[in-house]
Amino acid sequence: MMRSRLQNTKAFSLLPKSSIHNTDYLRTSHCSPSFINILPRHPVHKQNYSMVIRATSSKFRPSSEATSKENEAVTIKAVVKVQVTAGGFISTIGLTRPLVDFTDLVGKTLLLELVSTQRDPKTGLEKETIKGYANKASQKDEEAIYESSFSIPADFGEVGAVEVENEYDKEIFIKSIHLHGFPNGSVNVPCNSWTHSKFDNPQKRIFFTNKSYIPSETPSGLKRIREMELENLRGNGEGERKPFDRIYDYDTYNDLGDPDSNNELARPVLGSKQHPYPRRCRTGRPRSKKDRLSEERSSSVYVPRDEAFAEVKQLTFSEKTLKSALAAVPSQLQTALANPDQGFPYFTAIDSLFNERVKFPEPKTGEGLQKIIPRIVKTITGGQDNPLLFETPEIIDRDRFSWSRDAEFSRQTLAGLNPYGIQLVTEWPLKSKLDPGIYGPPESLITTELVEKDIGGCMTVNEALKRKKMFILDYHGLLMPYVNKVRQIEGTTLYGSRTLFFLTEDGILKPVAIELTRPPIGDKPQWKQVFAPTLDATGCWLWMLAKAHVCAHDAGLHQLVNHWLRTHCCAEPYIIAANRQLSVIHPIYRLLHPHFRYTMEINALAREILINAGGIVESNFSPAKYCFELSSAAYDQLWRFDMEALPADLIRRGMAVEDPTAEHGLKLTIEDYPFANDGLILWDAIKEWVSDYVNHYYPDPTLVESDKELQGWWTEVRTKGHADKKDEPWWPVLKTPENLIHILTTIIWVTAGHHAAVNFGQYTYAGYFPNKPTIARTNMPTEDPSDEAFNNFLKRPEMTLLNCYPSQIQATQMMVVMDVLSNHSPDEAYLGEKLESSWAENPVIKAAFERFNGNLKKLEGIIDERNTNLNLKNRVGAGVVPYELLKPFSTPGVTGMGVPNSISI
Repeated sequence: MMRSRLQNTKAFSLLPKSSIHNTDYLRTSHCSPSFINILPRHPVHKQNYSMVIRATSSKFRPSSEATSKENEAVTIKAVVKVQVTAGGFISTIGLTRPLVDFTDLVGKTLLLELVSTQRDPKTGLEKETIKGYANKASQKDEEAIYESSFSIPADFGEVGAVEVENEYDKEIFIKSIHLHGFPNGSVNVPCNSWTHSKFDNPQKRIFFTNKSYIPSETPSGLKRIREMELENLRGNGEGERKPFDRIYDYDTYNDLGDPDSNNELARPVLGSKQHPYPRRCRTGRPRSKKDRLSEERSSSVYVPRDEAFAEVKQLTFSEKTLKSALAAVPSQLQTALANPDQGFPYFTAIDSLFNERVKFPEPKTGEGLQKIIPRIVKTITGGQDNPLLFETPEIIDRDRFSWSRDAEFSRQTLAGLNPYGIQLVTEWPLKSKLDPGIYGPPESLITTELVEKDIGGCMTVNEALKRKKMFILDYHGLLMPYVNKVRQIEGTTLYGSRTLFFLTEDGILKPVAIELTRPPIGDKPQWKQVFAPTLDATGCWLWMLAKAHVCAHDAGLHQLVNHWLRTHCCAEPYIIAANRQLSVIHPIYRLLHPHFRYTMEINALAREILINAGGIVESNFSPAKYCFELSSAAYDQLWRFDMEALPADLIRRGMAVEDPTAEHGLKLTIEDYPFANDGLILWDAIKEWVSDYVNHYYPDPTLVESDKELQGWWTEVRTKGHADKKDEPWWPVLKTPENLIHILTTIIWVTAGHHAAVNFGQYTYAGYFPNKPTIARTNMPTEDPSDEAFNNFLKRPEMTLLNCYPSQIQATQMMVVMDVLSNHSPDEAYLGEKLESSWAENPVIKAAFERFNGNLKKLEGIIDERNTNLNLKNRVGAGVVPYELLKPFSTPGVTGMGVPNSISI
């Protein structure tokens, strides 16, 4: 065992070492009554406390045997910065005030050990660490400072890390450690991490300096602790995780169901041969009593400690806040409604949510809606009723009737909430690939004659195909297997759907036809019908109803596939693998880390209240209890890592072709495609930044393949994080810097650009639900109609459409959710905005980041300029919401712009 240099503290130096935290010893024989009063008695009670900590220990006292070299020691000062929050170190944790005071008084608050980058040249062993206790020095606002003085021998070498032992009985959040006084300047140690109490876990925390090293270049003095830290983060795969743990491991989605509380809430495990799915973070909770394949649900879901929200974020979005909001609005509506499934009686009743105060009683929780969701719900002070008034979504604030127009219906496929659905038609006639023995005749009823008639005879179908004028939202194959299952559930329905568009000479899409299909059910044969824009009244209403069904399909696949699956769900394995395989001093870890912020926490909250059985998504989207089986089917059939890069995605959907002479190396099939136009500039900016970064750390191409941590990360992403697809041939190889650049650019694009494009416009486009209903509740009036039902449609077609839309409770509940999910918190970290401390100390990386930041500011200007160009009809025009979802920066709130670094909401 190696010896450590322990710097003695003056305070209470005569106390037996074992008695420093033995309060009974102090009470009985060694302290005055006034001193005893500050000692904690068990049980310890939490109390708010905030402070800044500076640690000071006495100067190193060399012994008489000290060598002349040791006498040349340098005295340095360590400054430890600790985050203080409204409730102490954090409101949910707190510190015990008497114990804090006592620990500070005896000089044992944080034990610091300085670690040399060098080994002893004589023994080949690691050099002895230099120890010292950090004591509270000052406190100001939200930061506490501790300081400690160390005497560093001249032969100690460079400090490469600091080990920390937290002497408090609760965790604390350490922001940074700065070592001042070295001849070559200060040494900075970024922390930004929760540090557990030694009473919870005896292992010391390890914090490395700002210098980054690939494994082969790690200084000899740091190799062991670099590997040890990764072992700690991997854990042993056993036991239930504790709140203070920092362990990353994998598990299946076996916690969405809740069979122990209700058999109806049982759900299949996602992450198997039958239901392939990415993996999530393991919690180790006990197995369900009724389903041994599933995990018990609990009131909170474990995530590694440093993945949790900061307090500012908790105030903006937390399980408690969202649950309160979601409970309050429907509970008030249920109080006023005789039928909880009741729809809106008129369109003016929908409008009244935004322009008239609808009065409801206060929620029984005692918390008014103004407190829970102040941005959405405005209240009149005074009086016993709680007037409900939602913020007007921008789409109807600009043009109240835009949602009903075909031009806007088409435009939103290119510049709306789900720009990932539209694709080029490349085969004709349209034909299903599903088994006709189960699903009926595969041929589509959208015929050549019908299309040529609807496009006005300006060209033949063959000419339109050749000139790339035909586009489609094809939700037929993915939805058809679930139609009959969903129709067994009360209050919802489903079809397979195809929606065909024609690209006009003006560069805008025109809807041509919608085909809705129901497979054979019971003794009924397959039913299908084509609806098209028309001039007669009955045809117009049927067309509006068909669009409502398609919008519900698009909303569901947007949320379940293009949003949840392709960003939140598929990104979690990247995060788990990075923390298990890449040291925090690995340059690639430091590049990726900002793009992982809050993602695991938001995913855990989603499993708790949004995507769980009977949760918000299942209650409000057409596939109902089959929502996440459908998401699994999409993962199985459609998801490929190599197609998640924006250029590859556009090419796959036929929306672009490779063209070395074109900007970005691609020629867009539709020139005015706002999502792609802005997205490709953002993609190129990310790729340039990543290229500069990777090429700096890997000047020799062979270093990529020989980097064991990097290879371990990428192997684990494929074989554990996406285990159900581990044998697919399309996974990119990782052998060269070029391979690495493409993989990293894709991951950063997904966590930043892709997520921003499909998330932050939710309230803008879906806050007014007729524009993007999440559910269609009734069948088309022409499907097996009774005389009475069809006559009711003819008499009051508006009521038929309103009954198809979400109920009042569903609509208002989703309005709350859409607003919360569209919100930027005050602590949002935007792409290219913040220079990380490790990058700032490297001149090459700092310069590259500044170029990246400059490119993103240029993109903002380009987007602003494009949104004034009236020739770009898909992004600007009278009453049109300008396309700003990929503008890099934003203010807090619901702004419809801003690209955060990570999937943070």
